[in-house]
Amino acid sequence: MATGGKGIKGKKITLKVAKNCLKVTFDGRKRLDLSKMGITTFPKCILRLSEVDELDLSRNLIKRIPESISKFQNLRWLDLHSNYIDRLPESIGQMTTLLYLNVSNNRLTTNGLPVELNQLKNIRTINLGLNHLDSVPTTLGALKELHEVGLHDNLLHSIPTSISKLPKLKKLNIKRNPFPKAEESDMFIDSIKRLETLYLVEEKEMCGACLRKCQLAREKLNKIKSTALPAQRKAIFSSLVSPNSMAKESQEDWRLYPTSSQSSLKQKHEDKSANRSNNSEEEKP
Repeated sequence: MATGGKGIKGKKITLKVAKNCLKVTFDGRKRLDLSKMGITTFPKCILRLSEVDELDLSRNLIKRIPESISKFQNLRWLDLHSNYIDRLPESIGQMTTLLYLNVSNNRLTTNGLPVELNQLKNIRTINLGLNHLDSVPTTLGALKELHEVGLHDNLLHSIPTSISKLPKLKKLNIKRNPFPKAEESDMFIDSIKRLETLYLVEEKEMCGACLRKCQLAREKLNKIKSTALPAQRKAIFSSLVSPNSMAKESQEDWRLYPTSSQSSLKQKHEDKSANRSNNSEEEKP
């Protein structure tokens, strides 16, 4: 999470500097990119560029976002990540054109999230990760257009049901929060239930087309599983040339000797065998 930010003199942003930072995106939208410029105070001069579609103030040293930010009435994309913000202004609820809001890696607490966030009826993505949230405002459950929600790396112990039941939610990142183990298990089960409903029937009760469809799905699943699981590797003995009967008599020697010495080792074992044979001849009466 962001740290520091005290006693640092930031770069002064003038209207001329801001205008030089205006860019046009590939889809023709106006973006004001003031990221990574060492800004400590929100530059009020940029309010005169309120017609921009996207505003990037990420990776700076900003502590406060003023209420006047609501003057960006056309803003669709607002990136404030990696600053020192501990509270969002109530007026943010007036920015109803917002589709994307990133305030991750700041100092936000639950009290720093205004109720007015529930007025962002068109927002698709909101990232609140890497902050100090100990609970999630249930008002976020009113944002029915949300597709992605980032709540990772906070102090959360639970997620409101209203969040997990958002009708268009596709991605919910809640990693690295101090959830109880049971809570994590329940949330996983709930997410599976939301993705599909499973019905069990006998094959004889299915039509030919449905049966074939299920068989193809099973084959596809088995294929995925087989490629996902690492193949079991057989034990490899780098110095064991061939596991013949001679090697079995002295396995450790065959493992320890280098490959280049296998011929001499083989001769060694042949000599041993010959000696045993001669000894046997001598012992015969």
